[in-house]
Amino acid sequence: MDCQEKLEVPVYTDVDRETFLRDIYPLRRPAVLKRVPLGPCVRAWTVSYLAQKGGDREVKVHVSPEPRMDFLHKNFVYRTLPFDKFIQRAAEAKHSDFFISEDESYYLRSLGEDVRKEPADLRKQFPDLAEDFHIPQFFEPEQFFSSVFRISSPGLQLWTHYDVMDNLLAQVTGRKRVVLYSPKDALYLYLTGDKSEVLDIDTTDLQLYPEFVKASRYECILEPGDLLFIPALWFHNTLALQFGVGVNVFWKHLPPESYDKKDPYGNKDPVAASRALQSLERTLGILEELPPDYRDFYARRMVLRIQSRAYLRQTMEASQENTDT
Repeated sequence: MDCQEKLEVPVYTDVDRETFLRDIYPLRRPAVLKRVPLGPCVRAWTVSYLAQKGGDREVKVHVSPEPRMDFLHKNFVYRTLPFDKFIQRAAEAKHSDFFISEDESYYLRSLGEDVRKEPADLRKQFPDLAEDFHIPQFFEPEQFFSSVFRISSPGLQLWTHYDVMDNLLAQVTGRKRVVLYSPKDALYLYLTGDKSEVLDIDTTDLQLYPEFVKASRYECILEPGDLLFIPALWFHNTLALQFGVGVNVFWKHLPPESYDKKDPYGNKDPVAASRALQSLERTLGILEELPPDYRDFYARRMVLRIQSRAYLRQTMEASQENTDT
């Protein structure tokens, strides 16, 4: 998007726990961390090694005929494969064995043992491979929520979304482009739940999504061994420039009671936010009882009330600038 403001994600090298907690974490902004020790995985995780160590454990994967996955029109299906077969297929450009087409794309987001109750944990699902990956100690052990395998075919692009927990994306093998948008730009991203309806972020249809140009675009390229710190609520879109293996590590930075205890994926809105959104829906239902001009007037009053009570001051100032222009 040439018409969007483009900003680089800052890069830090040789970051230890003290530096991260003092200089990076308090800023609540994305950061690329280089030369943080991740263990032997960076060198060891070849396709053959992963297939051997992962074995024939069955995994549920996304399979799509197109590399850009579309949650709106569901251009993918879920299929189950032995891990070793999945790895071999995901690394290929063309497939002799396939579900949809010979150039179909694959994506794995690993799951817990009981997918309805347990978060993903590399140490439990893939203990042999977990020995190769060292989780950076940038948070307290009791804050740990999940460690998620993310494995993508070359060219696979995952839609823009946000998570409610802080996380580190470790790009173990392959190169990946990541585009991020600030939570303060949520108004311009055409949200459906936690996802943006703007699937093509590079050549966006501005007739359909005219406000998208107002969102500032942060972009970085992750090389093998790089970490990306993604603060909670920052939107991110990933594009696998090569076949790649990554591990997402999520942790609870809010008080434990803030999170939905029945959420094994860690992507449900905090409990208080969910209650507020439900109350909003009820309030909007009440407004429907008014004539259109009254409904419009009182809706605007409500927006002003929300801005004055809940917006951060710098967000309010930016919003006012956009209104003035």
